[in-house]
Amino acid sequence: MQPQEVADRIRTEVLRFVVGKEDVVEHMLEALIAGGHVLLEGPPGVGKTTLAKSFAFAIGGEFKRIQLTPDLLPADVLGTSVYDLKSQEFVTRFGPVFANVVMADELNRATPRTQSAFLEAMQERQVTIDLKSHPLPSPSW
Repeated sequence: MQPQEVADRIRTEVLRFVVGKEDVVEHMLEALIAGGHVLLEGPPGVGKTTLAKSFAFAIGGEFKRIQLTPDLLPADVLGTSVYDLKSQEFVTRFGPVFANVVMADELNRATPRTQSAFLEAMQERQVTIDLKSHPLPSPSW
């Protein structure tokens, strides 16, 4: 399938669920192609979450939403290692940042350490948990 056909299919699928946001969908497609990120701004109730979920669905990806609060730790976003009593070894539990489309709500409310961890994951497209690097998922569109 040609890139234009893929973009048209994604655009059509998202606009089935979201009305009146054609320009925002175009910017999201541009960011997807460029490998960048999108900042969705607006008051509550204008469809930002619906738009992000629809976009994730249209690209065949996974959607996660993170409500950032002052008590949220970097491990809550990135993930951590936990000890599994059955296997008697440490197992990595991946955080919500391991999705194709991640919506971080209220980034300004998080502590600087949590913001830094989140922004590092965005920039490097990988997360280090217990000295082991884990690549973040890319869309399979």
